[in-house]
Amino acid sequence: MTDTAAQSSEQGEERAGRGSGQGGERAGQATEQGEERAAQGTGQGEEPSAQEQLRERRAAAHRQARRTLSRAGWGSTIRERLAYLTEAGSGVYDLDEPADVYGNRIVAALEERVAALLGTEAAAFFPTGTMAQQVALRCWAARTGNPAVALHALAHPEMYERHAFSQVSGLRPVRVGSGPQLPTAAEIRAFDEPFGALMLELPLRDAGFVLPTWEELTEVVEAARERDAVVHFDGARLWECTDHFGRPLEEIAALADSVYVSFYKSLGGFGGAALAGPRTLVEEAKSWRHRYGGMIFQQFPTALSALIGLEHELPRLPEYVRHARVVAAALREGFAAAGVPWSRVHPERPHTQEFQVWLPYEPDVVAEAAVRQAEETSVMLFANAWDGVGPGIAVTEVVIRAAGLEWTADDVRAAVRDFVDRLPDKA
Repeated sequence: MTDTAAQSSEQGEERAGRGSGQGGERAGQATEQGEERAAQGTGQGEEPSAQEQLRERRAAAHRQARRTLSRAGWGSTIRERLAYLTEAGSGVYDLDEPADVYGNRIVAALEERVAALLGTEAAAFFPTGTMAQQVALRCWAARTGNPAVALHALAHPEMYERHAFSQVSGLRPVRVGSGPQLPTAAEIRAFDEPFGALMLELPLRDAGFVLPTWEELTEVVEAARERDAVVHFDGARLWECTDHFGRPLEEIAALADSVYVSFYKSLGGFGGAALAGPRTLVEEAKSWRHRYGGMIFQQFPTALSALIGLEHELPRLPEYVRHARVVAAALREGFAAAGVPWSRVHPERPHTQEFQVWLPYEPDVVAEAAVRQAEETSVMLFANAWDGVGPGIAVTEVVIRAAGLEWTADDVRAAVRDFVDRLPDKA
């Protein structure tokens, strides 16, 4: 069952890992939207395009800026990331313990920690969220006898996973709900064909990191259960939702039959994900994880970074969410005072630590202004890419982490004035 090239000692470890429920899974390369674009390089011998040059300038400005509203740890150097792993990791796990082999030791400890946080019977570590969710929904389809998965048109699998549900997993995604919010209970009840599972992305990233109210969420879950469907939460950023819902993680997770969480989106880990739910589902998922290629020999760096995130970042997320609302209000005030003819912060009161900013310019215009501001002042207000969402309308995402807490409302308003000075006059 192992690689024929593996040494006998490794074979024994692998068998031990299988006995403890370790496995692998399938494909699904779904990185964050901006990071995925940044990872796409130019062809050999080709001159970089204007967009690629701008992306390189933005990355350089981000590294060198003395002050950045949204500073992500993944943009650090390898040396910095390794130093962080060693220094912070010593406080959350015994670094003198043997490293994991096929998912035991530190990986098993991480799985136990996640299950305890989410209040589920068990959890399984996966190298990617794409893999975790395909496996979960495949297992549910086998149990319900229905491969149809109901999900919003803006859900991550529909936007970024190259039709992996249908091409790899034999699932049939069906789109339910309309508008830039999750499906309502009425839409679930009125949907005109049966489905085996309802997948809800919390928050719905491409709609602006939006969440329903707690009452709306419970009604949607009830509507799905009325149709004999299971409910799966795409909770990549579920960690950020407690302030909005006013509920602890375990109470939120208890609404669903299974939950996926990410370790790098909110927690700053190196990567990885977990699937949490009933023990029988998790054990079955581990078998499929192995079949999909997710039984990796050693994963201690990713697992350790996840434990660090759970220890240090998770407790701070409610503070990030609350400060995101301060920043959002200051951005609105700043653009209005600077005379920008139309702007939008969405949601007006952010539901999580992340939100969108919309401006009445072409994306390349605002992107250039954002990069020049950082290059000329060493202050970076907008660190993420800008996309077009209509003629003459650009949108970007703002994410508040530890660095953002250092920005007062006055700081944000001043940076907005300086940024607007670099935009063309629209009078």
